[in-house]
Amino acid sequence: MNEIIQKAAIQGVNGSYHGIAAHKFFEGIRTVELIDCNTFRDVVEMVKSSPEVAGIIAIENTIAGSLLRNHELIRTSGLTVTGEYRLRISHCLAVLPGTKLEDIEEINSHPMALMQCESFLENFPNVRIVERDDTATSARMISQHNLQKHAAICGIEAAKIYGLNIIAEAIESNKHNFTRFLIIMPHELAKSFNREKNKASLVFSLHHSVGSLSQILTVLSFYGMNLTKIQSCPLIGAEWEYLFYVDLTFSDYVRYQRALDAVLPLAGNLKILGEYQERT
Repeated sequence: MNEIIQKAAIQGVNGSYHGIAAHKFFEGIRTVELIDCNTFRDVVEMVKSSPEVAGIIAIENTIAGSLLRNHELIRTSGLTVTGEYRLRISHCLAVLPGTKLEDIEEINSHPMALMQCESFLENFPNVRIVERDDTATSARMISQHNLQKHAAICGIEAAKIYGLNIIAEAIESNKHNFTRFLIIMPHELAKSFNREKNKASLVFSLHHSVGSLSQILTVLSFYGMNLTKIQSCPLIGAEWEYLFYVDLTFSDYVRYQRALDAVLPLAGNLKILGEYQERT
């Protein structure tokens, strides 16, 4: 299986946090070639059309919270979650060589990165703050177009790749800034990729009725399942019904399966998005 996966589809370009997460996840398995995609939906379509491609998708951040659209995208993709990677996110301010802090007229980055650096940006009330598709794309744009009075908020690796100088490091407001990425593959490949499993991502629907969720949580607790995440989303087109995305860890796979059997009568449309090894 490890020889099958040759490439990893990411949202963004080389030097982006998605690219770093891809290399880190497959480190020790093989070196993968990155495929740049404009959107997360493009990542999914690339994986579905190419059997040797895995996908890397951000699912939550410790500051910004869950990416709800990506939950839904994975649920409807027909692909399987085969792993996760938690990446420490540290932003820097990068400029062309020769540009000084007082020269900057415009700062570019992804909206989430800009939000994570709000305290730093308050020091530049007269500078234009412009949202871009990606942190590394912002760095590449400044390099390619020789934008002397522009700066990018990006990762250190992106600054190095595109020949920019770093004039401020660790500019994120909260230093406990981590993003969790999920790795997705076609189901047949996922079966042979994951030999050790101690974590699962599930989704199920519930009617808006008293005690419906607590019953499921009680069952999972009885079987010793450890919930690491629960995220609710309205079920589109159904009044007062919700989808619940749940991550849980377990030490006994047989007991985990029994827990799912017990939950099945209580939950509607229970779907296992993936079973994989937890990364700490």
